[in-house]
Amino acid sequence: MNKAQLIDIILKNKAAGFESKAAAERAFDAVVDALKEGVTKDKKVQVIGFGTFSVRERGARSGRNPQTGEAIKIAAYKTVGFKVGKEFRDGINGKKKGKK
Repeated sequence: MNKAQLIDIILKNKAAGFESKAAAERAFDAVVDALKEGVTKDKKVQVIGFGTFSVRERGARSGRNPQTGEAIKIAAYKTVGFKVGKEFRDGINGKKKGKK
C-alpha cells in the first residue's frame, strides 16, 4: 500500500469527515510531520493501540561491497525503529480483543 492508497482509505472513512482528497492528504501529511518532529525532538512517539516509534543507534561495523567483495567500514548511525503495539499485533494475528 502506498501514500495515495492510504489517503483514499482516509477519504472513504465517513467518521473522518473529509470532503476532499486534498484535505485528507493535508491531514495525512500533518500526522507524518508530527511523528517526524516527535521522534526527532523527544526520541520516542507512542501511539497507544498502534505502536512506538523510537530512535535506535547502530554501532560501527565492517561489511563488504557486494560488487567487489572489498571489506569496508560502516560508520555508526541513528535510525528510527518501530515496535508494534499489542492491540495491533493481536489484530494481525487474528486474536479478538480481550481474549488470550
